Amino acid sequence: MTEYQWATKEGLRRLLCEVVSWESRTLTAGEKEFPEKIAAKLQSLPYFQENPDHLGLHDADLGRRLVTALYKHPEAEDTIVLISHFDTVFTEEYGDIEEYAFKPEELTKLLHSRIDSLPEDAREDLLSGEYLFGRGTMDMKMGLVMHMGLIEKASTEEWPINLVLLTVPDEEVNSAGMRAAVLKLVEMREEHTLKYKLFLNGEPVFAQKPGDLNYYIYSGSIGKIMPSALFYGRETHVGEPLSGITANYIASFMTQEMEWNVKLEETVMGEKTPLPVTLQQKDLKMEYSAQTPFRAAALYNVFLMKRNAAEIMDIFEEIARDAAKSCNAHYQRICAAQGVKPVGEVRVIRYEDLLDHAVKKLGQDYVNSVKAEVLINSDWDDREKSFHIADTLMIECQELAPAMILLYAPPYYPAVNSSDCEFITECADYVKEQGMKKFGLPVQQIHYFNGICDLSYVNYNDANEGWNSFVANTPVWGDSYSIPFEEMKQLKAPVLNVGPFGKDAHKRTERLHMKSAFEEVPVLVEGLIKMIIKKKETELIG
Repeated sequence: MTEYQWATKEGLRRLLCEVVSWESRTLTAGEKEFPEKIAAKLQSLPYFQENPDHLGLHDADLGRRLVTALYKHPEAEDTIVLISHFDTVFTEEYGDIEEYAFKPEELTKLLHSRIDSLPEDAREDLLSGEYLFGRGTMDMKMGLVMHMGLIEKASTEEWPINLVLLTVPDEEVNSAGMRAAVLKLVEMREEHTLKYKLFLNGEPVFAQKPGDLNYYIYSGSIGKIMPSALFYGRETHVGEPLSGITANYIASFMTQEMEWNVKLEETVMGEKTPLPVTLQQKDLKMEYSAQTPFRAAALYNVFLMKRNAAEIMDIFEEIARDAAKSCNAHYQRICAAQGVKPVGEVRVIRYEDLLDHAVKKLGQDYVNSVKAEVLINSDWDDREKSFHIADTLMIECQELAPAMILLYAPPYYPAVNSSDCEFITECADYVKEQGMKKFGLPVQQIHYFNGICDLSYVNYNDANEGWNSFVANTPVWGDSYSIPFEEMKQLKAPVLNVGPFGKDAHKRTERLHMKSAFEEVPVLVEGLIKMIIKKKETELIG
C-alpha cells in the first residue's frame, strides 16, 4: 500500500500547521520567502524529482513570486488548474498572543485559557474540539495544502489527466500574483499542449448566516471595482469662506449620493450585490493653515456581477451629475442669501477628459513627467498615486475648477460566472450527491463567491470591450498597475470553487473546521476529478 506524505487526514493536518507557521503576510519578507519553501516541499515528490522542469517559481512584482507545479500525464490534454493564494492579512488583532497566530495547535490550546475573551460562537466552536484556530488556517492555506495532497496522489497513481497547482502572492491587496499568473498559464498551455478544462479554486466556504450548517460550492465570483473621485474646489481664507468653495463640501454631496445607491446594485439568479459604500474620504491638505481645503479624494467600493467597467463608469457619472446638481443648487442658495456671487458651478469631468485637456494645454512631455515623478514615490500605493496624478494635473488646469474628476483606482476584479455551463452543472450535481451520500453533508450551490477571489482573472468575457473605460480612466494604468485582459480571454474554461469550511476570516478568531478540511472536502475534490476523468473516457469510447 502506498504511503503518502500529505494525502491522508493526518498528513494534511501536519502539512497545514507547517505551512501556516511560514508567516506570509502581504507585503512582508515572509511573503517573498514562502514560494521557495513550497517549491522545496513539492520537490520532495518523486514526480518532480524526475520532472524538475515541471516545477517553477515565476516573478510577480516587488520581489514576490508565484509557484506552478504541473503534473502531466503523457496521454492527456485535459487540464485542471488548482488555484490558491498564500498571502495572509496581518495579525495585530491577536494582541499579546500575536506570536501564536501562526502556530495553530498551540494557539488552539492557548485559547482555552482565554475562553472568556472570545465571542460566544467562537467559544462554542473551541469547546467542540472541531476547529483549528490561526491566521491562514481558513484563508486560505488549507486550500493550497489540499491541492498539494491531490498533486501527490495524482502523480503517484498516474491519473490520466493533467493538474496544474498554481499558488500566488498578493490576493489580499492587488492580486499582482494572479495577474502575473495569467501570462504564465497562457505560456504553459502552448509549451505543454494543455487544454484547460476547469479552473478550480480552493477558497474557504463561509456560512451565510449564524447557525448555517450548509456546505457551499461557488460557480462564480463576484466582481469589485473602485470608482473614485478627486474633488477640486477654489481656495480661500477662512475669513472669507464664500470667496471659495471647499472640496469637502463638494465631496459631501457625492458621498451621500454614492453610499447605498441602488443604481449600483445588481440582482442575478436571485443573488444580489452588496450596496456601494465609501472606502476612504479625505482632503489632500497636508498641513494646518487658515487656507480652506480645496482638494479632496474619495474611494467608493462597488460590487458587480454582469456589468463591466464602462457600464459602471456611466452610472457613476450619472450619480456624480446628480450630486453636482444638488451641490450647485445648495451653494447658490447660500450665496444668494449672503449676497455674494458664486465662484462657479461644480462640473463633472472624467479623468480621460482631464488628461486630454492637460495634454493639449501642457504637452505630452509634461504630462509624462508628472506621472514619472509620482510613480517613483515608493511611499504611495496605487490608490494614492492615482489621486496624486489627477491632482497634479488639476493644479495646472484650474480653469476647470470647481470640479469632480471621476477616475478608477486599483484593484479591479471582473466578475466571472459559469453557472450556465452544462459541465459545471454536472460538477455541482456530483458534489451535492456525494456530499450527502458519503458524509450526510447538505451541499448548496452559490452563483457568485462574495469574498472576492483570483478566479476573476480567468475566463474573461466582455464582448463590448468595456475594459477600455477602465484603461482610459485609471491614472496608473500601464505603469504600476495593469490587467492582462486579452490573455484572460484566452483562458476559456469554466470556474468552480470547492474549499474547506471555516469561520471568521481576517479576524483573531479565524478557524478551520477540521473534519471538513481533512476528511470531507479532499475526498469530494478527488472524486470530482475522477468523475471528470471517467466522463472523458466515456466520451472517447462513445
